[in-house]
Amino acid sequence: MTNPVLAELLRGDLVESRHSGAIAVSDPDGRLVLSLGDVTRPIYPRSAVKAFQALPLLESGAADRLGLTDAEIALAVSSHGGEARHVEVATAMLAKAGRDVRTLECGVHAPSTRKAADALVRAGQKPSALHNNCSGKHAGFICLACAEGVEPEGYVRRSHPVMRAVMGAVADMSGAALEGAGVGTDGCSIPTQAAPLAGIARGFARLGTGLHLGPERARAAARIRRAVAADPFLVAGTGRFCTAIMAIFGERVFVKTGAEGVFCACFPELGYGVALKCDDGATRAAEVMMANVIARFLPLSENESEALRPFLAPIQKNWNGIEVGLLRAAGAMG
Repeated sequence: MTNPVLAELLRGDLVESRHSGAIAVSDPDGRLVLSLGDVTRPIYPRSAVKAFQALPLLESGAADRLGLTDAEIALAVSSHGGEARHVEVATAMLAKAGRDVRTLECGVHAPSTRKAADALVRAGQKPSALHNNCSGKHAGFICLACAEGVEPEGYVRRSHPVMRAVMGAVADMSGAALEGAGVGTDGCSIPTQAAPLAGIARGFARLGTGLHLGPERARAAARIRRAVAADPFLVAGTGRFCTAIMAIFGERVFVKTGAEGVFCACFPELGYGVALKCDDGATRAAEVMMANVIARFLPLSENESEALRPFLAPIQKNWNGIEVGLLRAAGAMG
């Protein structure tokens, strides 16, 4: 199946670029209320399923035993920009496990937020693993290991008890692969598990409602949703789509990006989960697709509608600030 064009970039009056993709919107039983493109082909959801990966931290009781705050739980499901507060919260999580930055196995990269990266340079400092966008997730893995009395070293490997629990949760929630060709290696070195968009969307519908989940997992899912709604900055950061959308909608929308044009979400009041992928991996187009899914399904107040409008068809400007075009939904999403 050839996926349809779902977003397009206009420059002047002409379409300059087109982005094809697939979108699944599901209820907790797996019934699709929207299916565009091939939603049965397995894709790597990457960081979009960090909420699934954080479930063992909460349902095991590890988070409570270590006294993790809601802010720390929000960071555990984040792809953050490496800003000062992100680093501070990740450091605090590690301290509660009796560890520090040396235990992180996510690798080092500069903060993805330009202002934070520039601040490091001005201070004459080098980035550390704490600035990695996945440091919160990895701090959560370390907390889980230490609270369970397991040595955290090597926690990124598939054979480690922590990673077995994490991969099992992702598989349970989405139908993702546990081994074989459907398991690759993510940018932060943990396994990434392929799953169909339909299965991922069903899992997010369950994350948003607690339906078809055991009582501990349902409580864990609810706590994750509350934590990110209370402090959406920690999930992404300044100028980021996930933070902006959850600041607008609070607990009405949980949304999470993943690399290579993946976005997932849940709308708890409707009982729907969403999973989408832009075929060419363009985050800009995936954001437009997700914003338009929100507008299509969620009843909006006047204020919410106004706040969402800039994300539905973002204006494109050149380096002089001149408006040169826009990015908009197309085809069945237009």
